[in-house]
Amino acid sequence: MSNTAESTAKRPLRVAIVGAGPAGVYAADILTKSNEVKDGDFEVSIDLFEAYPAPYGLIRYGVAPDHPRIKGIVNALHKVLDRGDIRFLGNVTYGRDLTLHDFRAFYDAVIFSTGAIKDADMDIPGIDLEGSFGAADFVSWYDGHPDVSREWPLDAKEIAVIGNGNVALDVARMLVKHADELLVTEIPDNVYQGLKNSPVTDVHVFGRRGPAQVKFTPLELRELSHARDVDIVLYPEDFEFDEASDDAIRSNNQTKTMVNTMTNWLVEEHAEAEQPSSRRLHLHFLHSPVEIYDDGGSGKVAGIKFERMQLDGTGNVKGTGEFIDYPVQAVYRAIGYHGSAVDELEYDAKRGVIPNECGRVLDADGNPVPGIYTTGWIKRGPVGLIGHTKGDALETIGFLLEDRLTLPPAQNPDPQAIIDLLEERGIEYTTWEGWNKLNAHEAALGASWTESAAGNDGVVRERIKVVPREEMIQISRG
Repeated sequence: MSNTAESTAKRPLRVAIVGAGPAGVYAADILTKSNEVKDGDFEVSIDLFEAYPAPYGLIRYGVAPDHPRIKGIVNALHKVLDRGDIRFLGNVTYGRDLTLHDFRAFYDAVIFSTGAIKDADMDIPGIDLEGSFGAADFVSWYDGHPDVSREWPLDAKEIAVIGNGNVALDVARMLVKHADELLVTEIPDNVYQGLKNSPVTDVHVFGRRGPAQVKFTPLELRELSHARDVDIVLYPEDFEFDEASDDAIRSNNQTKTMVNTMTNWLVEEHAEAEQPSSRRLHLHFLHSPVEIYDDGGSGKVAGIKFERMQLDGTGNVKGTGEFIDYPVQAVYRAIGYHGSAVDELEYDAKRGVIPNECGRVLDADGNPVPGIYTTGWIKRGPVGLIGHTKGDALETIGFLLEDRLTLPPAQNPDPQAIIDLLEERGIEYTTWEGWNKLNAHEAALGASWTESAAGNDGVVRERIKVVPREEMIQISRG
């Protein structure tokens, strides 16, 4: 019997998960429900660490607040953590508050599920002009991220959003939607006030390929049509389909649904509206960004230049040599997220991931690092929907279970030991009980607003998100 097998035979296997978003919670849930644990082969003790005082990661700080699916995902994650067999420790930052050496001392295995929160780079002239933003930063602002500024410059009337994925549509929808429609969500008051005072009239969403190659989902697309006093504008010249497009429409129901929806919109928009809307959301295809430019050296975005593209028969595109300028005062790039390096682990800067083999973290020589694993976007890159992280977690946990008898044993596996260390270092960690307090507080803020605004079009606010980290900690630990 190995040292780990001997040391854990009389105690639970101690596992730390770094990152309490969906990927981390799914990994914890799958491990606790594994056949080996259910059959009594061994016990497991899991601590779920999070850099923010609250759990849920991407769900709380990376998805538009008006998504109808979000509440269901939050409820599912809540049920997992509310069982009491997974310990949540928030406001603990890996690499600052705790090191890999610390985790090695207190846990037999560590799973990193730190996600991908930075914008992918776009290398075109003018990308650094004032008024050029990364979508991830804007998402963090409107989601009330505790570590970003409370202010956002919303002074543009015409805005370009570059990208044809779900994040691009989220950003465009949040920019063009009237703020009063968002009162039913949990948006913080500073976000509501900022969006309410926005002078925006036109938001343009640009994609490099055609309508049959878009990366967003039918649900995202349908949500665009629900915005009040917003016209959706499409352009006949953008509706180009090659052989690969036709194949995709025939063979993929999702693609067929999206193309049919947009084609119907294109036909319907020619009907004369009795009264034009005050805002417009433009969907452009076959546009490749070339340059963002200013006006006479002002240093501020004044427009963006695109090259018209054409499909090449395979679903990919090639340039036509035709260029089009659009006057805009702000540009948001939403071309994808990129993972960040994690202290003391190897990092693939090109892909933005921790090098791994099916979830086993690799060292500089490509060998598995005993006891260290990864899952979610930091494992495979920021692609796919939230639900896809379940498959990642299942794979990673499968290999952890396979390795469990040869893991390097924790020097101090007592669950109280890590708590003692956090307190010794003065870390104001938060707990699941603390999250329940904060959760109740945010719900009470919503109820108070609803009561004070009685008669205001019958708007009911279920909750209002608390933004300042210090306030979140105080409420959680109070």
